[in-house]
Amino acid sequence: MAKRRGIMSEQFKTELAKELGFYETVQKEGWGGIRSRDAGNMVKRAIEIAQQQLANNRQ
Repeated sequence: MAKRRGIMSEQFKTELAKELGFYETVQKEGWGGIRSRDAGNMVKRAIEIAQQQLANNRQ
């Protein structure tokens, strides 16, 4: 099985985890230690940021 390549950089994921308040869990347990809800919120926030960037680029 081929290893999936991540879409988000480690730096971006770290920034999101800090913003959303679960970076301490990532530090202690790694990305596998976060709750499904936190992972979902991280993806949701990443999409919001991407949409904002697209809107800004169109102006």
